[in-house]
Amino acid sequence: MRNIFDSHAHYDDSQFDGDREELLGQVLPEKGVSGIINMAADLNSCQTTWELTQRYGYVYGAAGIHPEEARDLPHDWLEQVRAWLGRPKMVAVGEIGLDYHWLDACPKDRQQEVFGLQLELAKELSLPVVVHDREAHADTLSFLRQYRPAGVVHCFSGSWETAKEILNLGMYIGLGGVVTFKNARHPVEVAKNIPLDRLLLETDCPYMAPVPFRGKRNDSSLIAYVAERIGEVRGQPAEEILQAAEANARRLFAIDPK
Repeated sequence: MRNIFDSHAHYDDSQFDGDREELLGQVLPEKGVSGIINMAADLNSCQTTWELTQRYGYVYGAAGIHPEEARDLPHDWLEQVRAWLGRPKMVAVGEIGLDYHWLDACPKDRQQEVFGLQLELAKELSLPVVVHDREAHADTLSFLRQYRPAGVVHCFSGSWETAKEILNLGMYIGLGGVVTFKNARHPVEVAKNIPLDRLLLETDCPYMAPVPFRGKRNDSSLIAYVAERIGEVRGQPAEEILQAAEANARRLFAIDPK
């Protein structure tokens, strides 16, 4: 399949240390991967993400602080993120948001403070955001209503009712390997009902590999399985899903078509 655009990946993760160059330099383009947005999670990965964008023409980057990494930041962390976002091919503020599953990593009030500051930064820079929302749907929606960013809620796990609220704010929904899982009622319902011009496809690799690779290392080529499943529930060819999702990603992140 062609037109595979991975809107959310972590290729600077250590799981790719053994074959990153082979994968990004040869294997993925040969398998039809036309674009990747690599996500930062902390200040170090802002740098490693940017380095990937400079090495591979079809890789773009996002800079931001993940909620699990928000507890202990240097006093100038926001200025550092701003500086990375000023570099070429850095196209979004991300991965940012709220994660109430891992409150040991960072308490709610601190997560909310860091999320709000980054939403303000995105508005100031006129950049889209990539939002992480885990077990925090109500508070995430509250922030999105307040700031009204352009962007995507990635690896969406909420109900169709919640998805409709996000869509009504003008945002996109990111779906990945979870739609192929046996008990994935909510993601499948969203995949069936979402307007095709608001869907992004993603891996969150090296995590969240689709069936039949669940539990193994994920990579962008496996989005083909996600597109097959979404096409199945919508009654559309997988190629149509891939083409639409690629066009959506290029539009949201202001990346010119190839």
